[in-house]
Amino acid sequence: MNHTPETQKVREGEELDIAKVEKFLQQNFAELSKTTLQVRQFGAGHSNLTYELKMGDWEAVLRRPPKGPVAPKAHDMKREYKIMEALHEVYPLTPKPYALNEGDVLGKPFFIMERRHGLVFNTEFPEGVEGSSVLGRKLSETMVKRLAELHAIDYERTGLRHMVKPEGFMERQVHGWIKRYDNAMTDDVVNADRLKEWMLENLTQSAEACIIHYDYKLNNAMFDESGEMVGLFDWEMTTVGDPLADLGAAMSYWIEHDDPKLLQTGLGSPPLTVKPDFYTRNEFIEAYAAESGRDVENIHFYLTFAYFKLAGIIQQIYYRYKKGQTNDPRFARMNEFVNNLIQHAERTAGISDE
Repeated sequence: MNHTPETQKVREGEELDIAKVEKFLQQNFAELSKTTLQVRQFGAGHSNLTYELKMGDWEAVLRRPPKGPVAPKAHDMKREYKIMEALHEVYPLTPKPYALNEGDVLGKPFFIMERRHGLVFNTEFPEGVEGSSVLGRKLSETMVKRLAELHAIDYERTGLRHMVKPEGFMERQVHGWIKRYDNAMTDDVVNADRLKEWMLENLTQSAEACIIHYDYKLNNAMFDESGEMVGLFDWEMTTVGDPLADLGAAMSYWIEHDDPKLLQTGLGSPPLTVKPDFYTRNEFIEAYAAESGRDVENIHFYLTFAYFKLAGIIQQIYYRYKKGQTNDPRFARMNEFVNNLIQHAERTAGISDE
């Protein structure tokens, strides 16, 4: 059996009950009544667990929350399924969701979605793909254009209008992530009080509301060999809110070659965006402003908040590790990354002692 390079054998402790999943699939997909399920796991990602399912020629993806207790409102499979259902027709880069189970099969909710094929650019160029200045620029340009396209969709024309409350978005975000950070505190991360105070003092009202992916990064997208995007994944954080918050979040993942070492390596090896062929953050922001027509003068606030939000996300993962709720060795030193992100956010805000 041929395996795609982005999948691996299922990690120990993260196995699926294959018999139960197979039965669920056979009950929901008539064409699978007499075939046997084969499962592999997608290796990327630090949060939700994602599996490749194959039954004969049929293939799909199963997405479920991580093992153990999870933070309130996090890893909401039903919400992500509904978002993808609402967006698939108007933004075809969204994989089609097939079926949702709310917990009676595996004890946790999960959904089944379309399997897309293409190239994922993460920390290395995929096997058989030669890195070049042309490809690096093309991938950067595509990322800008597809983000601006998403922000141009009228959310009132989609099912999202029933699921969101865009008024007061940034205020809820800042207060909400401060609370989440505090709730996941451990004794080996900084309290970030000065940064929290700065964000609250500089909080501005969102000028407009549109669909935001809110986890928009290079390795959440899939491309063809020419650098065109063929799929966009991880819609868990998607909502309707300030487009500059989405841009800021995207830029918090868009690492540059001269960023601090721990910022580059906090989630493993540095992403490909550190290579000189890719846009810098400033180039990406300027290209987005040109593509979307939006004023990005206040982007430093959104980028500062994005680094804090990312610190909160990483701290929630580290908290689970520290409490023994997961034993994934990748999480063991994430507190150092959290502290570095807080420090970097302070530098971005202009309140660092350095």
